[in-house]
Amino acid sequence: MNSILVPQKDPMGRAIADYHATGKAAKLRVLSSMFYEDEIPVSTLFRTFSHMPILEQEMITRAKGRVLDVGAGSGCHALELKARGHDVVAIDISELSVGVMKERDIDARPINFFDETFTEKFDTIIMAMNGIGIVGKVERLPLFFRSIKRLLNPDGIVLLDSSDLRYLFEEEDGSFCIDIAGKYYGEVDFEMRYKGIKGATFDWLYIDYNTLEFYANESGMQCQKCIDGEHYDYLAEIRIRR
Repeated sequence: MNSILVPQKDPMGRAIADYHATGKAAKLRVLSSMFYEDEIPVSTLFRTFSHMPILEQEMITRAKGRVLDVGAGSGCHALELKARGHDVVAIDISELSVGVMKERDIDARPINFFDETFTEKFDTIIMAMNGIGIVGKVERLPLFFRSIKRLLNPDGIVLLDSSDLRYLFEEEDGSFCIDIAGKYYGEVDFEMRYKGIKGATFDWLYIDYNTLEFYANESGMQCQKCIDGEHYDYLAEIRIRR
């Protein structure tokens, strides 16, 4: 799951590297069997604090102590945390992204969050921009919570944002038509393309708060919603239950 990406198979990493080097990038395309083709404006991956959504701003404000930034991308969140005096480690499975972050003077490493040989301890783990999506499928959530326990200090916290995709199934009368016998409705497949680089299809998880809280409790963790976003999204805090 989520092995380290080499440059020739890494569309987003190449887009980040191009923008970092030149201040511009070509179209970063996002394809899925569930949605129409979309595009990620690469410039938004380099946004500063004032241009971040309220959930990300709140995440950074709530961070404490030594911080692990998971799936850090260009390092925009890590840079803000570092400016606020935190000791920050940024990890990403993209070698290109890690290279960019190092050039931006961030302690960045090409590490898979689920790699059990990675055992450093942190006071805060942040997973911005639906970073919990790396879990891929609901059935892998127990692995996610085991990874949290491996990396968190006893009083540490995880801060993550996600979205409840039930709005995609809303009827005109306000009800929701979801096939409860099928797969979880927040499991999505994606593929990215940039210039001539085509990435492999990968699973991505959008999780509603109640399901997240249920699996957290099952794993011996405490979970609470911090704030709601503007459209079915939210910020949650997870900690080890005492």
